[in-house]
Amino acid sequence: MKELPVTVRRSIELIGLFTLGMTLVAGKTVIMPLLTAVYISLVLLPCFRFFKKRKIPETISIILSLLIMFIALGLIIWFFSSQVARLVDDLPQIKKNIMLHLTDLSDWINTKTHFSTDKQLQIVKDQSNNLLNNAGAVISGAASSISSIFIFVGLLPIYIFLILFYRNLLTRFVFLWFPQKDHERVREGIKETESIIKSYLVGLLIQVSYMTILLGGLLLILGIEHALLIGIIFALLNLIPYVGALLGNIIGVLLTLTASQDLQPILTVLITIAVVQFLDNNILMPRIVGSKVKINALATIVGVFIGGAIGGIAGMFLSLPTIAVCKIIFDRTDNLKQWGVLLGDEVPKQNPMYASLFRLKGLKTKKENKEE
Repeated sequence: MKELPVTVRRSIELIGLFTLGMTLVAGKTVIMPLLTAVYISLVLLPCFRFFKKRKIPETISIILSLLIMFIALGLIIWFFSSQVARLVDDLPQIKKNIMLHLTDLSDWINTKTHFSTDKQLQIVKDQSNNLLNNAGAVISGAASSISSIFIFVGLLPIYIFLILFYRNLLTRFVFLWFPQKDHERVREGIKETESIIKSYLVGLLIQVSYMTILLGGLLLILGIEHALLIGIIFALLNLIPYVGALLGNIIGVLLTLTASQDLQPILTVLITIAVVQFLDNNILMPRIVGSKVKINALATIVGVFIGGAIGGIAGMFLSLPTIAVCKIIFDRTDNLKQWGVLLGDEVPKQNPMYASLFRLKGLKTKKENKEE
């Protein structure tokens, strides 16, 4: 059979990527819960296999695994809600602190600009009226989001149960897509995907735990109000690469502002977050996750934003493991190796414009040479 020209093959690849993206956008309400369920199922596999080895029936083993997951999730929700309840109890003091900060801000604006206090009040009043006019749309959008979340959460356990129950059928379906000579490579890809997803997601759960304890504990010792709430919010947002840490810092500062009349605690919070994040990025997280697949920063950031555009917050959380799975597939497919290179972090030592060796698709990385 005559091989297609390179330009035709590249055109087909780009059309395929575009079609895949449009499919994800159009079917995100179905695909996002399903993709989440696949990843969680991989994490629950060791637990399921543990019960199976004890001669527990398959259905009961799946239910017990799901029960453990819901207990862990329930404890996280309980802890978070208890901290939010403490914040609600302090609302009168928070309102007083906010008014004090707004007064100071108004005085500073008076000294630096031509806006008088009356003009500032008029601007605030106009913006409040605009906000009220748009309140209906905001409320309807929030109701729609809440209903989507309930659908997502309701479908998740059903998907997980069925994926674990039909795991052998789904694995056979994957193998049947490839000729027999490639089955060993497919098997290695499936095992590596399972290993990476498990290490990544379990690592994230461990990360949320120690970040909450470490950051929340340090802020508590330093006398910061709502320390544990700042800790858990930052730990959860930190799961979103790059973007989450910035949002976590902003929310930490806002919570500190509402809880204190002084500005010194803000500096304390920012320094503490910076120290904890340095420990997490350079010492703790690399040892815990230890992923064999390394994704470069550019692919990570672009992937997070694309995931957010397609699937919202769920898409941002799922972007990194999805990119890792794509890289595994690309690295094992001769016609798609260039995409694996694009996602990886193996930077050529020389410019391929002048070093012809680094233009070759079959060039092995240092990691591959070590494995041999």
